[in-house]
Amino acid sequence: MGEHHIYDMIIVGGGPAGYTAALYGARAGLDTLVLEKLSAGGQMALTQDIDNYPGFEHGVDGFTLAENMQRQAERFGAKTEYAQVLRMNLTGAPKELETSEGTFYARTVVLATGANPRELGLDQEAALVGKGVAYCAACDGMRYRDKTVVVVGGGNSAAEDTLLLSRVARKVILVHRRDTLRATKVYHQPLMEAENVEFRWNSTVEELLHEDKVTGVRLRDVNTGAETTVPCDGVFISVGRKPATELVQGQLELDRGGYVVADETTATNLPGVFAVGDVRTKLLRQVVTAVADGAVAVHMAEEYLAATN
Repeated sequence: MGEHHIYDMIIVGGGPAGYTAALYGARAGLDTLVLEKLSAGGQMALTQDIDNYPGFEHGVDGFTLAENMQRQAERFGAKTEYAQVLRMNLTGAPKELETSEGTFYARTVVLATGANPRELGLDQEAALVGKGVAYCAACDGMRYRDKTVVVVGGGNSAAEDTLLLSRVARKVILVHRRDTLRATKVYHQPLMEAENVEFRWNSTVEELLHEDKVTGVRLRDVNTGAETTVPCDGVFISVGRKPATELVQGQLELDRGGYVVADETTATNLPGVFAVGDVRTKLLRQVVTAVADGAVAVHMAEEYLAATN
């Protein structure tokens, strides 16, 4: 792997978008490398039951799906290097990626670094993930059938999660620090009409109450400072996501939320650089839209390579 080896395509991130790009790239005969810092799957691998990915009538656990995607890509010749990317020069030719395992060079780069849920930063929040704390209603909502859940947030994702959970849970309590939702108007009416949705305005979650699992939350009124305890079985934290775009700041155009500006073509403002999955500006962030991006990026990369070779 001398420093002069130049890959046709390097994919940064081994989630569903990354490994789909690797699969399509390798099958197209491109010399393809995936740089992944931890293990295959990204956010998907943390989801126990994925029920909305087509083809698995009984659902599939995210870790298994991730491993299958990786093995499938590698069967066609894609390589994986476990490395932390430290710096990228995406404007040069070849493009240069400096990592914990050395420097790699590529003609095209597919950015598949994903986005992580924003946390509230509460004590024990991380320890209670999967034990009552969740960040994805579409992923984990079904576990709370006929139970009481709290949703924290006031934007579109919180409104969407509340509506989704209202169809499953016995009661949904939406906690928001302001006195009105920031969410698009289209959500307001259905939320107000949902009989099992209760609003706690001007409130913040101060503490997660728990034994082995979450048993409730302690809320604080932002105006009066008064505190109340709300018993619940689960807490869905829907305060947005933070895209992993630190490495490309100053090189790729980002939107206000920090996502890479790239449309359905996955093309970024730099020729030969593509953004796929949760890291790009998009309407719906799901496994099924991530894998679609991976396929499109390879099509675009092939066109770029044909034009520049």
